Amino acid sequence: MTSEAVAEFDKVERVYRMGSQQVYALNGVTFDIKRGQYWSIMGASGSGKSTLLNLLGCLDRPTSGTYKLAGRDVNTLDDDELSATRSKKLGFIFQSYNLIPQLNVLDNIMVPLFYQDDWGDADLARAHMLASRMGLSDRIDHRPTELSGGQQQRVAIARALVNDPELILADEATGNLDSQTAKEILDLFDELSSEGKTLVFVTHEAHVAERASHVLRMKDGRIEDMRQQSRVGERA
Repeated sequence: MTSEAVAEFDKVERVYRMGSQQVYALNGVTFDIKRGQYWSIMGASGSGKSTLLNLLGCLDRPTSGTYKLAGRDVNTLDDDELSATRSKKLGFIFQSYNLIPQLNVLDNIMVPLFYQDDWGDADLARAHMLASRMGLSDRIDHRPTELSGGQQQRVAIARALVNDPELILADEATGNLDSQTAKEILDLFDELSSEGKTLVFVTHEAHVAERASHVLRMKDGRIEDMRQQSRVGERA
């Protein structure tokens, strides 16, 4: 594992206007995520964690300060370049799965590839491999409504991995699952982390955050606390 930074925030602010007032959703945030690290981002509603996730995912841009993803300043990218960055360098996993109901499992896994001009047989093979890894080989022709919540989230994880992203972003990814299925999904995240994937998991649950190697806690748009920790299974 290298110390190369995948995501770098330097004095990042995100300001929204509400009438004549300015609201600082993020206010001077500075930190970096190194390759292979597993981060949890915590905070109450309105703390800035969702804004932070949107910036990490190139769904929004800083008002000021610098965000670099894989060494590139996001504010220098035009909209087409941002779209290409999202499809090639990022993987997204959401609480509500966000699968396309008209597509079967295999096609849902392959959605990020459809936005790329150069995908081919190797990518199709990777999608099949990921379906198998997620225990979905006998479900590849099924649509989302024919799957359990846990199976749908496994499809979403496979979709997030299919483009071999630089950074995987999960937003309350176990929030709609029962406790046993949530544990299985978190175990999958542990496996991905052990394989060197770079992960960011937004959560309000302490038992989820303790799975990560680093925890960042937000409050009022600022970093309240940031620490490295021993992970579950690594403690004496």
